[in-house]
Amino acid sequence: MSCAACASRIEKGLNKLDGVEKANVNFAVEKATLEYHPDRLGVDDFIKTVHDLGYEVGTEKIELKIGGMTCAACASRVEKQLHSLEGVIKAGVNIATEKGTVEFIARQLKVHDLRQAVEKIGYTAELVEELNEDKERQQRQNEIVRQRNVFILSAILSVPLLLTMFAHIFEWAWYPEILKSSWVQLLLATPVQFVAGWQFYRGAYLNLKHGSANMDVLVAMGTSAAYFYSLVNTFIGGPLYYETAAVLITLIILGHMLESIAKGRTSEAIKKLMGLQAKTARVIRNGEEMDIPVDTVELGDVIVVRPGEKIPVDGKVIEGTSAVDESMLTGESIPVDKKAGDEVIGATINKHGSFKFEATKVGKDTALAQIIKVVEDAQGSKAPIQKMADIISGYFVPVVVAIAVVTFLIWYFVVTPGNLPVALINFTAVLVIACPCALGLATPTSIMVGTGRGAETGILFKGGEHLEKAHKLNAIVLDKTGTITKGQPEVTDVVSLDDTREEDLLIIAGAVEKNSEHPLGQAIVKKAEEKQRLPQTDSFNAIPGHGIEAHIDGKRVLVGNTKLMIERDVNVSNFEEQKAKLENEGKTAMLMAINGRPSGLIAVADTVKQHSKTAIAQLKQMGIEVYMITGDNRRTANAIAKQVGVDNVLAEVLPEDKAKEVQKLKDAGKNVGMVGDGINDAPALATADIGMAIGTGTDVAMEAADVTLMRGDLRSIVAAVQLSKATMKNIKQNLFWALIYNTIGIPVAASGLLNPIIAGAAMAFSSVSVVSNALRLKRWRFHMETGEMHVEEADQSRVSAAV
Repeated sequence: MSCAACASRIEKGLNKLDGVEKANVNFAVEKATLEYHPDRLGVDDFIKTVHDLGYEVGTEKIELKIGGMTCAACASRVEKQLHSLEGVIKAGVNIATEKGTVEFIARQLKVHDLRQAVEKIGYTAELVEELNEDKERQQRQNEIVRQRNVFILSAILSVPLLLTMFAHIFEWAWYPEILKSSWVQLLLATPVQFVAGWQFYRGAYLNLKHGSANMDVLVAMGTSAAYFYSLVNTFIGGPLYYETAAVLITLIILGHMLESIAKGRTSEAIKKLMGLQAKTARVIRNGEEMDIPVDTVELGDVIVVRPGEKIPVDGKVIEGTSAVDESMLTGESIPVDKKAGDEVIGATINKHGSFKFEATKVGKDTALAQIIKVVEDAQGSKAPIQKMADIISGYFVPVVVAIAVVTFLIWYFVVTPGNLPVALINFTAVLVIACPCALGLATPTSIMVGTGRGAETGILFKGGEHLEKAHKLNAIVLDKTGTITKGQPEVTDVVSLDDTREEDLLIIAGAVEKNSEHPLGQAIVKKAEEKQRLPQTDSFNAIPGHGIEAHIDGKRVLVGNTKLMIERDVNVSNFEEQKAKLENEGKTAMLMAINGRPSGLIAVADTVKQHSKTAIAQLKQMGIEVYMITGDNRRTANAIAKQVGVDNVLAEVLPEDKAKEVQKLKDAGKNVGMVGDGINDAPALATADIGMAIGTGTDVAMEAADVTLMRGDLRSIVAAVQLSKATMKNIKQNLFWALIYNTIGIPVAASGLLNPIIAGAAMAFSSVSVVSNALRLKRWRFHMETGEMHVEEADQSRVSAAV
């Protein structure tokens, strides 16, 4: 706000909202105070209104590392707690990454408030920015070690109890008499129940205290029922079920431990990306070379890079030449030549020469840091398909407890009247077979692995929703220049009309065009300089819109269009046949005359990228309609379209009208993907259902897009759609098994056909099987040439073994 009139305008805008009783905007303190009906409006509505009026609300977005969550219900609970804070706009908690993303009004809340809110309900919260990679890895490792130690303690004490059960069932005569003692069994079971199992009691207490329930409640209730029933019978006589409670706790802890190990593998893509970064940089300060940590490099530092070293940050070469391997970014295996004035990218590898460069982007602004940020955001986001799982998880535990209680009552009063042990065992079996963990992990683990695998393949999805939507595309709009074509004019043909050699024509044209700044002229100069050093012209005259007139070695040379030739009395009929042929091929023909005689033509064109035709054929094979959009004239556009196999051409489209063309296709009921690389493509990228930016293009296009294709290869579009299909298939498999597992398991347990120990083992390993299935995506491979993808069989068998 710049004046009191601004405050008045915002106030009026807010007061107009249906549900706002009163709105006051204070220009001095830059705050708005509102009284409103929360059942009709929310903070989101106010922020949108302020944005629509042309102002901003000071918001902040942070990521928290949440500790202590055991299942999807925990994640849901933390989410609700964060949402309950006044000033929180949006909060999402991902059980797979154990992270929460919170957007809040900066003036109303502080990070400390968010931490306190999470800690109040029994979990821990740390700001991710304060956690470096090593610390985070150490925390995960410490948790795995803790679970392993608790599991070992629990297993040592539970095995004798399990043997007691088998001895009783199979009537083993050799079994030690001491283990038959109820007091010995009590002595073995108690540490398991209250030391190893303390984590479940603590979690259950904190959840129930705040009016919610999670998996800890189920485990605590089920094992307590078996333990305390056995405890009473130890004093008054009766059947003992200490082994049921102890073995259940042991198996569930084992499941948690294996799940933590598996979840650690889902974020390997981030670790690989981070591992690409150089650890140190050799900078020149005060005239001396010194090695410093890469995170202490400052803007403007001059950095020395020697052969074989990684380039530490992004910058511009100021001295020296070399060839740099940029395959980590572009996928191109051929090193790129670098000289003074060229840009270099951090984490790429210097192959041959030494050079100095000035740091232009450091820290979180480097290309690699931006890529890592995109992948992290995508892995922390929620796909729309997860909403169903979240809703089910929210109601799951209370429903299961109700089913367990009904099961107990039916067995105790109807099926086996007065038989408390049977009713109790079936009650326990129902509680422990039901686990919301698998359901909560089904979607986020697949999204994490899918986006990570995409990043390793050079495909950056900005969020889970884009990864989900990509497989629905049935129309792709491709920008021509820089997307289908290279975006750089090249000499394609040199045609002689007299006895002058074609090479000599090119040398003369190159010498004439050397003083021109026109892109087509520069393409001729570049090609000519590959042949020999160009001679100097005696005179040079650029004629705007027509061409160039110059003198070289006593010859008058004209290079330009038909208008120039007519003005200089050159017979143009000699050019017509060859000119028409070249232009029908989508090339720009530049006419040449020497001493007033037609001498030749040089054709320049923006050449098609090597794999454009293959990619378009693969898209059409998948049933996707392909459109080409360009501002070029229809003849040139059709020529390029014919070369690459595009049937639908949108030609002579002004930059500002590209978005309208995309909208027309959407209005026709198509799911549209737009692929472009320029600033003028940004509106169309934003309008499309999925916008894909070629990573070799502009930052603006990449910002507007939902997916960034780091490699200029159009086959990455096919790969992105195929990866989306593979990920969605994986998610549906996970959701199916998570739901079918509980749908079948609960009735079986309620009917008395499931031993609680078997139920506990199944529950413990259900989460592991879901994560293992998601990890199959790490083996996803896309074959660029054929357009086929597969998951390696070796990994499938490993998953089957895990399940």
